Amino acid sequence: MAKALAAPGARLRSLWKRCEHFPGGRWLFSRAIGLMAPYTATVGATVARLEPGYALVTMPDRRRVRNHLDSVHAVALANLAELASGLAVLVSLPASTRGILTGLSISYLKKARGALRAECRCEVPASPVDEEYDVTAEISDAAGEVVARAVARWRLGPVR
Repeated sequence: MAKALAAPGARLRSLWKRCEHFPGGRWLFSRAIGLMAPYTATVGATVARLEPGYALVTMPDRRRVRNHLDSVHAVALANLAELASGLAVLVSLPASTRGILTGLSISYLKKARGALRAECRCEVPASPVDEEYDVTAEISDAAGEVVARAVARWRLGPVR
């Protein structure tokens, strides 16, 4: 029988508290997230702020995330939105609860160019019951214009 994975929320909160105030600590935390979820690391995002129910993640505009239209690729935007939503949800969960992404819907509102920031605010139920939970993440450009809006569906439940 496979061993159940522990809920990551407490581990993420602890690591963030240790890293956030040190020079380079946010970058180091962001690289640690990439080790936990390797595909997430492909966009080169950095966690700028993190607390239960809130995440702010930034992503520089680089050639590796661009498409043939010379704007940020749709999947890079989806990856960034999923990261912001996941961090906001997971750091909110008690140690007895874990979550997994079960759906992601994203609307692209305008071409994304330049440095981007994904922001997610949410309230997460504290009880470890099985339920679906939708959260919204918005991605804005340097001018503050929303370029994409994603709704991430998280399946929350007790650690088994």
